Amino acid sequence: MTGEAKPAAVPMDDATRSRAAQRVTLVAMVTNLTLTVLQLIIGLFANAFSLVADAMHTLSDLLTDGLVLLAARKGADPADADHPYGHDRIETVVSMFLGLVLVAVGGGFLWSAGVRIQDAAELPPLHPVALWMALGTLAAKEGLFRFTLAASRRLNSRMLEANAWHARTDAASSLVVAVGIAGGLFGYRFVEPLAAALVGFMILRMGVMLAAAAVRELVDTAVSAEVVSKIRDTIAATPDARGVHDLRTRRMAHRILCDAHVLVDPRISVSEGHAIAEAVRLRVCQLHPEVQDVLVHIDAEDDLDSPVVPVGPLPDRETLAGWVRAMLGDEVPEPRRMLIHHLGGRIEVELFFPLSWLAQAGRAEQLSARMAQEISAHPEIRAVRVHGSGAP
Repeated sequence: MTGEAKPAAVPMDDATRSRAAQRVTLVAMVTNLTLTVLQLIIGLFANAFSLVADAMHTLSDLLTDGLVLLAARKGADPADADHPYGHDRIETVVSMFLGLVLVAVGGGFLWSAGVRIQDAAELPPLHPVALWMALGTLAAKEGLFRFTLAASRRLNSRMLEANAWHARTDAASSLVVAVGIAGGLFGYRFVEPLAAALVGFMILRMGVMLAAAAVRELVDTAVSAEVVSKIRDTIAATPDARGVHDLRTRRMAHRILCDAHVLVDPRISVSEGHAIAEAVRLRVCQLHPEVQDVLVHIDAEDDLDSPVVPVGPLPDRETLAGWVRAMLGDEVPEPRRMLIHHLGGRIEVELFFPLSWLAQAGRAEQLSARMAQEISAHPEIRAVRVHGSGAP
């Protein structure tokens, strides 16, 4: 591609983006149809068989433009049961196909260049009007390339970018035709095959680059390290997020999907943990418009840097409640609430009793000492804490 700075894409909804992409593609289709007709008529009139071949090449562009138009329409379809993440990957598949088309076109130029070198002396006499048609086609294709490339960057569409570079290869082929015709008119028949070989190599290289980029997306290659770092910083700056690890990203056409493990206070409620996760998701999506969604996994402890090995199979809540009931004894009333914390491969339990009952005759201290003694028979339990509750 070029080293030009890419203008920032303007945020827009899927429907607007799809309509804009369709308009750009329709312009390309009208241009290619007009050029095909003119190249065929003038090529046959002027005995410029290379111009006729280029007309067939331009005609093939109508087919790829049709695929792009279909992808632009289908890619904007909302998510459904069969495609819960949407249809954006249709753009990626079409981009890969266009890249492969460029590879085929480049290979074809290389092959035909070798044939033309051998048969350069047998090229038929040409009419000068063929040169003007080739130059006009070159100008039209270059203009279409710049128009489509600008739209692809504005819409952040890899598919349109691939189609733009396809138009550039058409301009290159028209350049080859123009040089070949000029060489034929001035008696330098070897110029066309040499130029065709050079352009064929450039086209082949561009096709490989575009197809490879599409394949990287299809196999869920992560986005650039710079983008990942910015997303990580955004998550880390979210209030009550104590850390972030295992941040994973992948691209879906112009969008990015993320999932991350976010560390929070281990003793907050489930609802507060959910609120922090939602705050992380909203913050990332707001500050990074290209991110479509963030799947947040809330961690009570850093399970990546310090993997936890449980002391053994940990009991479920019902089993643990039975153990606690047995440890409390018949004289102790049922706790109003029991909180369970899974930390460090073991369990910590918090029991809440009526404050009026627990405050009598040092019951809190006695019950705490009793539970500390009882849990020795259960290595899965690290601690049991007793609290008073004034709630009904």
